[in-house]
Amino acid sequence: MNLFATGISHKTAPVEIREQLAVKQSEIVDLARYLKCFCHLDEIVLLSTCNRVEIYGTTRRATGHIKSLLQLLCAEPSDLDPHIYLYEGAAAARHLLRVAAGLDSMVLGETEITGQIKNAYEIARKAGLTGRVLNRLFQRAFQATKEIRTRTGIGRGTVSIKSTAVELIGKTDLSQQSIMVLGAGEMAENCVRLLVKKGAKSIFISNRSFDRALDLATRCGGEAVCFGYCLFEMRDVDVVIAATSSAETLLGRDDVENLMKARRNRPLLLIDLAVPRNIDPAVRGLEHVALYNIDDLEAVARRGVQARERELVACHQIIEAHVAALIEKLNPEDDRLSAEERKNRWVPDPLATPSNLLPTAA
Repeated sequence: MNLFATGISHKTAPVEIREQLAVKQSEIVDLARYLKCFCHLDEIVLLSTCNRVEIYGTTRRATGHIKSLLQLLCAEPSDLDPHIYLYEGAAAARHLLRVAAGLDSMVLGETEITGQIKNAYEIARKAGLTGRVLNRLFQRAFQATKEIRTRTGIGRGTVSIKSTAVELIGKTDLSQQSIMVLGAGEMAENCVRLLVKKGAKSIFISNRSFDRALDLATRCGGEAVCFGYCLFEMRDVDVVIAATSSAETLLGRDDVENLMKARRNRPLLLIDLAVPRNIDPAVRGLEHVALYNIDDLEAVARRGVQARERELVACHQIIEAHVAALIEKLNPEDDRLSAEERKNRWVPDPLATPSNLLPTAA
C-alpha cells in the first residue's frame, strides 16, 4: 500500500494558479469519489483552502500517475507540473503533520488550518472514503498538533490572514472607518467579528442571500445591504473586503472605475480574501484604488515571526517522533526486522535533530 500526498500551495503556486483548482465544499465528496475511482485509489482525502489544494491517499499501484490527479481538478488547461509537489510514505505523513500544525502556512503557527483539515477528514470519513491508513494518519496529525501547541510556543501571538487584513485596515482608527464585507459565510463572519473586536463601528454586510447577510449583521451589530445595491452603497465606504465562496468576479474593473467617479476619486481600499478571487486584479491600474489579494497579505503577515521561528526545531522533533511511531504502526511486519533494517525503512527529516529520534527495536 503506497501512501502519498500531492498538491499545490501558496509556496509553489500564485493565487492565479490556485484558484483554477479551488473546490467548493459542496463538491468535495463527488470529486473525491471520482478521483478515487478514476485513479484506482483505495483511500482519499481532498483538502481545498485559500492557500492549498491537496490530495492525501493510498494506492496499491505505482505512484507515477499521481501528480496528474491535480490536473483533473483544473478548471482551465494549464501546465501545473512545475507547481505540484508529491510526497510518498513517511514524507507524505511528515507533510500532513507540518501542515496541520501550521508550520507550512502563510502565517507560521496559525491555527485555522487545523480546523480545515479536521473538516476535510471528517467529510471523507463520513463518506466512506478513508480506511485504516488515512484514519491513523489523520488521527496522528491531530495528536502531534495538540502536542506541538502544548509543548512549544509556535502558536503564541500568531495571526491569521483575516486578522492581517484587519491589521492593514487598522493603520488608521477603525472606529472612523466605514467597511463593507461581501459574503456571509465563515470567512466573512470571522472578518466581521475581528473588525468589531478591533473597534469598527460602521460595518455593512452584503451577500447574494440577503437573509444570511441580515442574520450576520444582526449577530455582529452591522447593517445588511441587498447584493444588488452593494455598488451604490460602496460610494460612501472606505474599505471593501471580499470574502465569498463565489467562483465569479464580483467587482470588475469597469465597476470600480465607475464607482471611483461617483466617489470623486476618494481613496478606496479593496481586500480580496477569496480564492477564486472576487475582485478583478485589473483594478490595480486605477488611481486612488489599493487592492490586496491573499498573496499580497503574506508580506504583512511575516512581521513578528522571529520568536515563533525559534520554536521550529522543537516542532520538527515532535513531528519526527510521531512519524516514526505512525510508520511502525502501519508496518506491523517491522516487528520481525532488526533495528538496523527498521532504521532503513524510515528516513528522518534533516530539519529535525535525528540522533535521538530514530526508531529502535522493541
